[in-house]
Amino acid sequence: MEGRLRSGESIAVVTLGILLGVTAGWWALALWPLPSDLIGQPMGMVAVLMAGWGESVRAGLRGLASRGAGRALLIGVAASVALGLGAATVRVVSATAAGPRLIADELPPATYPRLDWDAPPLDLVDQFGERFDLERLKGRPSLVTFAFGQCGTICPMIVRDVLEAQARVRRKAEAGEVDADRIPRVVVVTLDPWRDTPSRLPYLAEFWKIGEDGFVLSADVDDVSRVLDAWNVARDRDPDTGDVLHPLLTYVLDASGRIAFASTGGVAALTELVDRS
Repeated sequence: MEGRLRSGESIAVVTLGILLGVTAGWWALALWPLPSDLIGQPMGMVAVLMAGWGESVRAGLRGLASRGAGRALLIGVAASVALGLGAATVRVVSATAAGPRLIADELPPATYPRLDWDAPPLDLVDQFGERFDLERLKGRPSLVTFAFGQCGTICPMIVRDVLEAQARVRRKAEAGEVDADRIPRVVVVTLDPWRDTPSRLPYLAEFWKIGEDGFVLSADVDDVSRVLDAWNVARDRDPDTGDVLHPLLTYVLDASGRIAFASTGGVAALTELVDRS
């Protein structure tokens, strides 16, 4: 029957609902005098769910949206999450001014799941005007993350953290603690190909201080959208402002170019996951 959810889609949607419920409750803690890094954790679980079950979640949500009761439920959930995010944002903005971080910076547990997935293509253009290929990442670990140039809040922190994780491993290599081929490359894929066009990538690479072991990628809107979909990067663009709502998400690739981990953590977490990759 049209509009009826399949078993896998139902499980995916129920799981998403549970995570959103946890997220709303977690965000409510932002109104209390607690560290602001609490906010990123449940969204990390949502990001991992979308990375693994993205298509099932999207199909399930489409099924719900095809029915009146389902639409009402989705609107209610969206309103609750928006209210929670708004309240949390107020807390985060005030907390950030005082110094605490938005991105959690703690070591992942020993049980942190290893994914071992094939990495989707990254057939885009880099800041040097060259076509990019995943083959360029093989032989060393890599950190692949997503940001956009007009973002003045979370994106600079995401890029800063992946670069600092790279720098930490480099310092360990210089001290003889690890081999030089363990220093990760950094890849930043734009979430805003409308404004972050290939011609603007050299400026972005300089602005973000992307070194010689880093790449900023873009292309035309359709090509970037296909890549983001393949990497299961959830995002929502406001057509009026161009701002993009997106998760805190970094993939850790191993030296063979496979996805070893997905992370929403900060420098310590990323450095540790590079070590484990």
